[in-house]
Amino acid sequence: MISAVTEPVDVLLNLAPITPDEFTALTALVRDGGVAVSTTVWMPAPGDEARGVRAIDLFVRSDAMQLSELVARVDRGELHVDVAERVPLTDLASVHARAAAGTLSGKVIVLPADA
Repeated sequence: MISAVTEPVDVLLNLAPITPDEFTALTALVRDGGVAVSTTVWMPAPGDEARGVRAIDLFVRSDAMQLSELVARVDRGELHVDVAERVPLTDLASVHARAAAGTLSGKVIVLPADA
């Protein structure tokens, strides 16, 4: 896994269950001042204070009642989601570039390659 990365990265996003030692080794690949993010509730993200690598733990809780309320608000016209465009997954890099440049307004829906 580590051998696939050939240069430092700005963000490390861990979505899979790995060992704490593997996560620490991956964090060493984060550029100074970067961030390591964990989405696994059982293992916090390791940071590196000396290099300014921040650790962020990101957890999402599914809540059917909250989602139902959002749907109801959309149905009543009280909530509008501005979808600016739909793009294929292959165009994701250009979407990120436009977001960084501040030229995107609204949400972008990324479609799988076979859609």
